[in-house]
Amino acid sequence: MEPRADLHLHSNYSDGAFAPEFVLKKVAERRLSIVSLTDHDTMCGVDEAIEIGKTLGIEVIPGVELSATIGDQEIHILGYFVDQHDREFQEYLSFFRTQRLKRAARIVQKLNALQVPIKLDSIIERAGKASLGRPHIAYMLVEEGYADSYYEAFDQFIGNGRPAYERKYHLSPRDAIELIARAGGFAFLAHPGNHISETLLIQLIKLGLDGIEVIHPSHPPEMVKYYRGIVSEYFLLESGGSDFHGGLRDDDNALGRYTVTEQCVEDMKRRLFDLHR
Repeated sequence: MEPRADLHLHSNYSDGAFAPEFVLKKVAERRLSIVSLTDHDTMCGVDEAIEIGKTLGIEVIPGVELSATIGDQEIHILGYFVDQHDREFQEYLSFFRTQRLKRAARIVQKLNALQVPIKLDSIIERAGKASLGRPHIAYMLVEEGYADSYYEAFDQFIGNGRPAYERKYHLSPRDAIELIARAGGFAFLAHPGNHISETLLIQLIKLGLDGIEVIHPSHPPEMVKYYRGIVSEYFLLESGGSDFHGGLRDDDNALGRYTVTEQCVEDMKRRLFDLHR
């Protein structure tokens, strides 16, 4: 069997349900050879994952997922081969996590005004060491009986346009791409799906995107073909993965199904080598 890679995984350092060790063990069960831990606004689990990967014979590529906004639209940028010890990058990640906490406080205030009396301290305690986000609030809404499911919590309360929604801190795509580049990494547009127009996609490519996440659970075969064509036309790199979180998202069946070839990773490494020689 050809070695396969999953370049989009989350742990409990952001909004995933499981510690890096458990995620890597599940990866090993699915016989994947290369993965990237791409937690939101944090790389705190990367060193841990790399060491665990060594014991399991799995290569772990340093990764991260940043949120950016362009106009009223939020997009996600994946960073691969980022230096997880880069001081400037870590300072920005720390700032982003602080902004996440402030956003969570505003969401809780709106929920309380809607007669949903959950407490920020309880959410923070439940999240532990994680980079706090809306998923942690969704989990609390389910646990406290205000929503029947993770997805209902978003649909009823905290999703875009819902009564307790609050926008994230504004980071432009250009700034996100440049931050990743300065830390030695490559910037990929995550799960563009149906919400990224071709005009916006070309605009993002001109800003310096290195690649596109072609393989993703939200991408049907015709969409994969389309994005692979864009990658070829603009000499970009290809990535892909399961976007695994676990827990209430019930996405275990995606792990091992949505992968890219080892060649995609080799193409990244070759371009890195060309940049630094």
